[in-house]
Amino acid sequence: MIRPTVVSVMLAVSIAARCQQPAPAGEELPLDRAVSLALKNNRMVKNAALDVLKSENDLAASRTYRLPAFSFNVLETQLLTRMDFLFPKGAFGVFPGIGPVPSQETSITTARRPTTWVYARVSQPLSQLYRIHLGVGVRQLSREVARQQLEARQQDVASDVKKAYYALLQTQSALEAAAESIQLYRELDRVVGQSLAQQVALKSDSLDVKARLAKAEYDAVTLRHTLATQQEQLNNLLGRDLRTEFAVKQAPDPAGPETELAAARARALDQRPELREAKLKAQQAAKDRSMKKAEYIPDVSLNFQYVSPLGVELLPHNVMGAGLLVSWDVFDWGRKKQELASKTHTVEQARNAIEETEAQVLLDVDNRFRKLEEARALLHVVELAREAAREKVRVAKNKYEQQAALLKDVLQMESSLADVNHQHEQTLLAFWTTRADFERALGER
Repeated sequence: MIRPTVVSVMLAVSIAARCQQPAPAGEELPLDRAVSLALKNNRMVKNAALDVLKSENDLAASRTYRLPAFSFNVLETQLLTRMDFLFPKGAFGVFPGIGPVPSQETSITTARRPTTWVYARVSQPLSQLYRIHLGVGVRQLSREVARQQLEARQQDVASDVKKAYYALLQTQSALEAAAESIQLYRELDRVVGQSLAQQVALKSDSLDVKARLAKAEYDAVTLRHTLATQQEQLNNLLGRDLRTEFAVKQAPDPAGPETELAAARARALDQRPELREAKLKAQQAAKDRSMKKAEYIPDVSLNFQYVSPLGVELLPHNVMGAGLLVSWDVFDWGRKKQELASKTHTVEQARNAIEETEAQVLLDVDNRFRKLEEARALLHVVELAREAAREKVRVAKNKYEQQAALLKDVLQMESSLADVNHQHEQTLLAFWTTRADFERALGER
């Protein structure tokens, strides 16, 4: 039998492996484009943006309380009893030449009939303007809180997109490695089959190779299903049709060393929306307490009133008046005092929340920073292992060409190199996933 050269065998295996790999379908989707689409179309981001708009509407509504309030009421009623007005003799005085008015006891009765009462009022708050101003301030802070929540949601979505993107790349790399392993095992199965026919190999060797081949084919099916699921999940994060086809772009090589830990902490404390939100809520609690304290001030309003009882005899049909309206709960059984104490406790809770949030931010940054250093160190280890595997394949090929090694050994070395290359890709993508977590800890998208 003519012994095939290792170059021709490896070339055939490489071409077959590339032919078996699924061709990328759809447009190429770079990572930055995916993040941009998610920030624009993600449904949760849209809902957070709508919360900001709602808070702006609430703020605009709270400002209208500074302006005069107009009220108009009309009461149409049916009298169930007659309205009797009794005027004693001389009720309006005694006049010379006329005598008493009225000259005798007089009774005027309004019949049981429908009557209309018209009541209108215009009220301009005066002393309440201070409390209204505080309420507007609370609404402004609520709007800022909504904006920070939107920023946090955008950062979460951006981080989720990055991790989903890298997970898809990992699965795609694993699928490519599985396709190459399948071709290597098929070639190995052919070689061992020939050796078995020539009675220079054991049947157990052939069965072992077939089992490995079947396992590799099963892994490829599982990886293809996982890849399809991950593509659907990424499409969902991007807020588009789950059936949209796309191809991902390989992750770049890692950049230089990360920033110093102290600088990372400073950036996180300045950029994390959770911390800014906690500070805004503390200000909000303080203003809310001031609003409760302002309730001790009596309500003084400038009022204009108009009353018109239609259908009732003797009563004037147009009554108008203007003046000051003072409203004050003189005694409330300690209600305001207890409510103010509750607001004070809320302010203390908000201050504690700031300290706790700051501590959690620092813990998160420290943890992510260390994990990123570990991922970078592991990537260096895997790169050295890949170089070692390449050298072993080179040595095995030289031995095979010098007839000092079997083709089976060369193919196994090639399979090991494929596994190491796949491990390198997985480690590289894991590094970028850890990098995405670190960027999220810094408060970046």
